[in-house]
Amino acid sequence: MPPFGRLETLDEAVREQAYQWRGHLYEVESGLPGPGRLGPVRACFDPDSTTVGQRIEAKSRQLQRAGFKASVATVRRMRVRWISEGLWGLVPRQRSASELGRADPVLVATVREVLGHNERRSRSRGWKSRMRKEVGWRLEEREELGLPGFKMPPPSTFNKLLSALEDKGLRDKNMAQRRSWFSRPAPPFTPTIVLRPGERVLFDSTPVDVLVVLDDGTLARPEMTVALDVATRCVLGMVLRVAGTAAVDAAVLLAQAVTPLVMRPGWGEELRMAHANVPFERLLSVDERLAEAAARPVIVPETVVIDQGRVFISESFLGACESLGISVQPVPPANGPAKGHVERQFGSLNSQLFQFLPGYVGSHVGERGQDAEREACLTLPQLQDIIEEFLITGWHRRKHDGLRHPLLPKQALTPLEMWAALVAVTGHVPLPLSLDDHVELLQTRWHPITDHGIRFDYRTYDDEALNGFRGQDSGVEAKQGQWEVHWNPYDLSRIWVRLPSGFVPVPWIHAGEVALPFTHHTWQHIRRVVKRRDGYEDHEAKLARALDDLLRRVSRLHTQATKAERRVVAKSRANQHLAVPPAALDALGSPGIQFTLAGAGAALDEDDETVPDEDDELLDTDPQPGCPGASVRDDTLQEDPSWL
Repeated sequence: MPPFGRLETLDEAVREQAYQWRGHLYEVESGLPGPGRLGPVRACFDPDSTTVGQRIEAKSRQLQRAGFKASVATVRRMRVRWISEGLWGLVPRQRSASELGRADPVLVATVREVLGHNERRSRSRGWKSRMRKEVGWRLEEREELGLPGFKMPPPSTFNKLLSALEDKGLRDKNMAQRRSWFSRPAPPFTPTIVLRPGERVLFDSTPVDVLVVLDDGTLARPEMTVALDVATRCVLGMVLRVAGTAAVDAAVLLAQAVTPLVMRPGWGEELRMAHANVPFERLLSVDERLAEAAARPVIVPETVVIDQGRVFISESFLGACESLGISVQPVPPANGPAKGHVERQFGSLNSQLFQFLPGYVGSHVGERGQDAEREACLTLPQLQDIIEEFLITGWHRRKHDGLRHPLLPKQALTPLEMWAALVAVTGHVPLPLSLDDHVELLQTRWHPITDHGIRFDYRTYDDEALNGFRGQDSGVEAKQGQWEVHWNPYDLSRIWVRLPSGFVPVPWIHAGEVALPFTHHTWQHIRRVVKRRDGYEDHEAKLARALDDLLRRVSRLHTQATKAERRVVAKSRANQHLAVPPAALDALGSPGIQFTLAGAGAALDEDDETVPDEDDELLDTDPQPGCPGASVRDDTLQEDPSWL
């Protein structure tokens, strides 16, 4: 069959010429003037009295008398093309010059190799002169090894060759887009079908494009970690941090997913689960916790999809998933499309919520307004409450084009409606977590129980509950008989030790000497400032006194503390406002004075990037109220409101 689609792309004159040749060749073959045309057969084209060669010669003479340059060889060649390729074979063929020209094959192979090497290394984009240098170095290496080389072309010729070999679809893309392109698996792609709530839950983190005000007046850009259910598009949990999400914060998301969100003071009655479009009475009969719950679905994940971030591949998070019977599915590094649903949700939060808040800075510096820093006025707890309220009132009640019921394929559903439709089929099995379950989410360490108690990080924890176990073997051979210890980096005043009877809280021996709550973030700052010149006990007591002095100075009068000290305490206090399920407050909570529930955190290493230093990227601009916003972006560049 001739490619009729390609024929439509040709000029009218070219198509008409092909049709004319077809009529002439049809007469050579059958004697008739054209397909479907009847008429007398001329004697020179009569198949019964002439041969094919005679008819071809007659057609050549006829075309030449009509003014066409058609020799016998030309007619014969066109006949062969028509028989083998049909009408498309009669289209004039133009020779197309190769983009590579007469370039040396060895040179072409070397340039391809250098291009691929740079893409795999994800190097920053440079100039073509760098590529020419690298190709020249490869040429020198080949000459040293005695391999056949090539002659380096002039810069202009090399630049043309490089442009011909480079992927044209990636020339205008930035490095992040290029990394995403090269990290994706080879097509074809198969869409993942999810049919149950919790069958596939995506975990991911992203910086929030809104500046928050810390206690000392400095500004910081928090990081948000969410858990998104693919089947219903429901956000099951959200954690906000100013110093970066830690391992236990990801584990706390699991607790939020399986625990109802309790109504906050000031929230309207319409935000309750009882007023949502869900089978509330049936759900309440199997899960009494929903009586005072807000309209956020409660879903037990079956499989969580994570990236290669250290937060999600940490022992704390993987151990929490294992204890809850949840499978973990990692995605390839730097592969955003593998978590496309949650990545798109981040973009929707920007367009539907964040751009309306004071202190919005845009996704990159080029979008930032001149007065964004002076507009910032929200604290981290306030931003957390705004996001959670928006998720309930806006996100979960907004129709998504990607959510369709099999019986109503033309009707888009909201995440709450989709959850109600699916939970009516799959059912709801509550998973209440006890205090011990929440302790399991904390960071784990292994230490011996000595006569002094348990010591680590220049803190000593001791209690009468450890009597009878001092110097004893725990029976865990893989840990050389040490005891399992869980600790909360947002509340270092106590730890939990797993004894044969269960978890037992053990206080810090100097907890009474520190008047105000503190975190691991603050403790690491004190450890760097106070150098050890005494024994362990004296140095620990000196650290406790220095910590109490710092907290008192920062709390009473800011001018008595240095800029770095105010920033350390401000970050710590901001992270104490993270919301956790009420049942976890005793284990995961912080003793800080605050309105919202305290947060849970992860252990921080000695070289933790969240520990402030001279290069800490915090804005020290004092916030000022009410400044005009930045210029308005064109909404046509945003996503379609119905993006799913």
